[in-house]
Amino acid sequence: MQIIKDKQLVDNTWTFVDDDSEFGNSGDITVSLDRWESHKQQLAHRIGKTGIRLNPGDHTEELAGTLSGVELIELYFPVFTDGRPFSHARLLRSRLGYKGEIRAVGHFLPDQIFYLSRVGVDGFELENQDQIPLALSCMGDFSVRYQASSN
Repeated sequence: MQIIKDKQLVDNTWTFVDDDSEFGNSGDITVSLDRWESHKQQLAHRIGKTGIRLNPGDHTEELAGTLSGVELIELYFPVFTDGRPFSHARLLRSRLGYKGEIRAVGHFLPDQIFYLSRVGVDGFELENQDQIPLALSCMGDFSVRYQASSN
């Protein structure tokens, strides 16, 4: 599967491992915030990178002081009308100073990509790969910005 990262099309090397599955000893994976907190030691000894998936109801501030070495944070959109992942991205960049990749995953619309990039999201995993050309074009929808942002 391909994703958009930094406005470019690239191959996705990451896999989300749900809480009921074994995470194995190798490969780049993301896990839920709950699993991250309860298995930090085991995850630290894996070969491969480990990222965190935030659900809308998760509390971003729980990550304060633990983001060192985390290269990817996925923001999960269960439905496109749930805007809480926008706030997660903004808080990660502005309050927590997170410099790694923030990736939108799940049910978001190509029309939301410009606004997601404004709050610090730099990666996009679209469920419908046919929408990638539309998503890429949406990244340049506006040339004038009236408000400050993370980018």
